[in-house]
Amino acid sequence: MNRKDTAELRRKLEKNLSADRYQHTLGVAYTAAALAMRYGASAEDAELAGLLHDCAKEYGKKELLVLGEKAGHVWSEEDMASPQLWHAIVGPYVAEQKYDVHTPQVLSAIRWHTTGKRELSLLEKIVFTADYIEPNRDKADNLAEIRHLAFEDLDDCVYRITEDTLRYLAARNVKADRKTEECYQWLKEVKHYDDK
Repeated sequence: MNRKDTAELRRKLEKNLSADRYQHTLGVAYTAAALAMRYGASAEDAELAGLLHDCAKEYGKKELLVLGEKAGHVWSEEDMASPQLWHAIVGPYVAEQKYDVHTPQVLSAIRWHTTGKRELSLLEKIVFTADYIEPNRDKADNLAEIRHLAFEDLDDCVYRITEDTLRYLAARNVKADRKTEECYQWLKEVKHYDDK
């Protein structure tokens, strides 16, 4: 995608997203591109995935369910219990249909930006992290430390984000998504965090 196409995509998103969501989107795109440059990934793909990661966020529940079915997703009981995650399931379909983006690694980064999963690709880790640390975010605990860690060791950063997310949800008696738990366990195995 060239700069002209990116500018056009930004204009479309600005029309289709609320002002706050659009600012968040720009923050994620900027942060993802910076992380991509740091870790040797495609800054263009990272920016594109960052711009589109929440492209389905402001759709209503009924519309998300319908779009998910059109995309071939079979809504599970687990899915139905977590409507806050539906936009990530539907996001790749919206990115393709509405914004004409078909790059598989970009679509996958959009899909896994909320929960993570086992064996995240580099781009998926970057967008997952950028969504958490972008400059407009200010609610998460230890944010300054996690932002620093993002540019030091991306795996450690994703691990910390998933660990903090699981701890936050457990403290509020909210069931965590299975994929987030799997992401956390996978990084624990790969990096041998228990041995440190």
